[in-house]
Amino acid sequence: MWLWQMKLWGLGPGRVRWKGGFHSPLVLLRLVSGCRAPLVTATALVNHWTQLFEKRGVPEARESSEYIVAHVLGAKTFQSLPVSQRFASITDLQREQIAKLCTQRLQRMPVQYVIGEWDFQGLTLKMESPVFIPRPETEELVNLVLHEESQRCQESRAKGTVSHQLHSGPLILDLCCGSGAIALSLLSKLTQSRVVAVDKGEEAVKLTRENAQRLHLENRIQIVRHDITSGVNSEQLLPWGPMGLVVSNPLYIFHYDMEQLAPEILSYEDTDSLDGGEDGMRVIKEILSQAPKLLKDSGSIFLEVDPRHPELVGNWLQSRPDLDLSILATHIDFCGKPRFLHIHKSRGTGR
Repeated sequence: MWLWQMKLWGLGPGRVRWKGGFHSPLVLLRLVSGCRAPLVTATALVNHWTQLFEKRGVPEARESSEYIVAHVLGAKTFQSLPVSQRFASITDLQREQIAKLCTQRLQRMPVQYVIGEWDFQGLTLKMESPVFIPRPETEELVNLVLHEESQRCQESRAKGTVSHQLHSGPLILDLCCGSGAIALSLLSKLTQSRVVAVDKGEEAVKLTRENAQRLHLENRIQIVRHDITSGVNSEQLLPWGPMGLVVSNPLYIFHYDMEQLAPEILSYEDTDSLDGGEDGMRVIKEILSQAPKLLKDSGSIFLEVDPRHPELVGNWLQSRPDLDLSILATHIDFCGKPRFLHIHKSRGTGR
C-alpha cells in the first residue's frame, strides 16, 4: 500500500472555480472546449492543463496532464509519443475527450481511475474505483517472491532434489488480491504455476477476473470471494492441495492513521481495503493463524506490511509457538523502510 509517498492519487468530487466563478464539470468542459486557440497541439494541451492543475492544487500536475493526453492519443506515456505527434494538431474529438478526463482529474480523481488502467510489472491492468490501486512497493513484493523462488530452484538443483512440483511451479495463494496485480504478475513470470486469488469484495473479484481474461491467464487462476477473517474453506482455497506460497498485501494501516490519509484516497478507494484495526494487525494475524492449514511443509508467506510491523509480528509469533511459523527475513522498500516479511513454516507442521 503506497501511502507514504503519494503520487497521482485523486480527491473527492466538487465544483471547480473558473474565471471568478464556480462551475460544474460539464460547464467547465464547455468553456474549455470553446477555447480552441491555445489548445491546438498535444504539447499545448499538456501545458494548459498543467497550469490549471497547479492553480487548483492538483498533485503531480504535469504528470497527470501528460498521462491523460497520452492516453487519449493512444500512448502509454507522453514521452513515448513521436516528437512530430506532440506538436501536430489534434482533432476536436480528442480535445473534448481530454477536457472531459482532465475535468475528472480536477475533481481529484486518481489518474489510474481517470484513464481506467495502469501498468504493473509490465502488465496493463484495468482499474476501477473503489478497488485498491496497486502501489510501487507491491511491485517490489512481487520481485522479492520471484527472487526467492529462483533461489529455491537453484538450491534444489544444486542438491539434486528437484521435484515434480518444482518442475510444475509452486501453487500460490494471493490473499486480499484487489485488482489481481500480484496474482497475475506472478502467473505471467512463473509460467508453470497456478494461483488462487481471494478477496472479500465483489468489485475486486470481478475486476481480477476481468484482468485475468484480458491477459489470457484465466486458465491458471481460481478467483474466490471469501473473507479470510471468517476462517478457511479448504474446498474453495485449496482446490489443488496445500500451497507452496501465500502472498498478500493485506489491510495494514493502523486505525488511528486512517484520518491522516490523503482525502483523495478516502474519497475514491475502498477504506475497507486499508483499515487494519487498532494496531494494523487484524488481518495479518488472521492470515498467520490460518497459514498452517494453507501451507505445505516448509512453505513460505510473503507479506507487505507497515514499517512498524516487523517487530510486532515477530513478538506475536513468539507468543504463538503452536503455529510453527518464524520470520526468515525482513526486506526494505525503495525508501529504506522495513516493508516486507518472509515467514517460513517449519517442516512437519500437521495442523
